[in-house]
Amino acid sequence: MTSELVQQLFREALLLIIRIAGPLLLLSMVVGLVIAVFQAATQIHEQTLTFVPKAFTIGILLFLLAPSIITSLSDFFVQIFDMMQLVANQTVI
Repeated sequence: MTSELVQQLFREALLLIIRIAGPLLLLSMVVGLVIAVFQAATQIHEQTLTFVPKAFTIGILLFLLAPSIITSLSDFFVQIFDMMQLVANQTVI
C-alpha cells in the first residue's frame, strides 16, 4: 500500500465525516443561536431550554438523513474492502 493511497483514503474519510456531521452541527448551531437570542430578549436563562430543542432537532434530522448516511457509509466501506482485496492480490503476486 503506497502513501498516496493512504492519503487518498484518509482524505475521503475526512470528507465523509464532514458530509455526515456537517449538517447536524450546522443545525445545532442555528438552533442554539435562535434560542440564545430568545433568551437574551426574554431574560430567561434556563439551561434545559437550550438542550431540549437541540436534541429534538438533531433527532429529527438524524431520522431524515439516516438513509443517506447509511448509503454513504456502506459505499465507503465497500471501497475500503475493495482496496484491501486489491492490496492483498498485489502482495500475493
